[in-house]
Amino acid sequence: MNRNVYLLALCQALLTTGNILLVAVNALVGKSLTDTPALITLPVAVQFIGLMMTTIPASLIMARIGRKRGFMLGNVVGIVGAVLAVAALYTQQFALYCLSTFLIGIGIGFGTLYRFAVMEVCDEAMRNKAVSMVMGSGILAAFLGPGLAIVSRRWWPGEGFEGAFVGLMLLYVLALVLLSLVSVPEGQTGATSSGRTTAQLLRQPRYLAAVLSGMISYGVMVLVMTATPLAMQVCDFSFDQSAQVIQWHILAMFAPSFFTGRLMDRYGVLPMMMYGALFLLAAVCLNLQGQAIVHFTAALVLLGIGWNLMFIGATRYLTECYRPEEKARAQACNEFLVFSVVAVASLASGWLQNTLGWYGVNVWMIPFLIVGLLILSLIQWSTQRQATAEVAE
Repeated sequence: MNRNVYLLALCQALLTTGNILLVAVNALVGKSLTDTPALITLPVAVQFIGLMMTTIPASLIMARIGRKRGFMLGNVVGIVGAVLAVAALYTQQFALYCLSTFLIGIGIGFGTLYRFAVMEVCDEAMRNKAVSMVMGSGILAAFLGPGLAIVSRRWWPGEGFEGAFVGLMLLYVLALVLLSLVSVPEGQTGATSSGRTTAQLLRQPRYLAAVLSGMISYGVMVLVMTATPLAMQVCDFSFDQSAQVIQWHILAMFAPSFFTGRLMDRYGVLPMMMYGALFLLAAVCLNLQGQAIVHFTAALVLLGIGWNLMFIGATRYLTECYRPEEKARAQACNEFLVFSVVAVASLASGWLQNTLGWYGVNVWMIPFLIVGLLILSLIQWSTQRQATAEVAE
């Protein structure tokens, strides 16, 4: 591994720390600023809408100005969003808070490309390990995020969450400092007029399977994760308890990353993605068994492991489905579709939790996971059949 991989991994850790902090406070802030149950998770949804709307422009901007400048631009926008969030909470303005989370989402949208950038600064043989290291940096975030969410409440008078966004701003400033030390290939990163169109890429079964796997894994994880603090509040658990459950979830999301790359090398990417879908299915089924602290904790651990296997597998599989000249187009399309689903899932989580309850939230996830398993099984069968035919020839 080279120096740039480690620096990008640290930047990813800071981004993830901020994301965890947002998971811990966003829905609760929304609840404190609006009396309309359906709008409680609107700030979360707006954040992911900002992320979704940024995915295509971010890839194209980086294709012109380079990864490094693009990441720095994203962090600057995130800092502005964090400042506006403090102002919104101080003045108790729900609309301003939604604007702030929208800008934070834009900043995160640039940061989602860290996992692709790290594969561009290392040898091809090291790519599985490199992307696993970047995702594994979330272990650091798993300790820092919930802790920062709890400790930062003491940074501001009263019982509000202004201090959390002061902490978020500091994370983005530190990321800017680290990025100044990174050497990432600048200029063109694959945005050319040659290669297949987006529609042609989506008609390719393998590319479509990678995209759909990313959509299902991230959508299910975000919906259940976002609804968890609300469900725990209904059950009279404290904020500290819900933050600790989220901490276990984040650990489970990123701890397996140190082994995921090796598992994919040994057993194949598609089988590991299918195992991920099974873990996600086990998580929602466990949530249906009860609402004790052990149910919330164990289910979110399974949810995190499932996301790790399925989403990292989808990321790695995606890179095998396009040509170098199609990179920016293929990555932008994937990020847009994945985070479109995430935006819908984050908004739906509050509505589902308030209308159907915790049971309904989890039941709705089962059909999507079964569809994901069927798609991956079909692609695996097709791949094995093709390999058998080539050997026979």
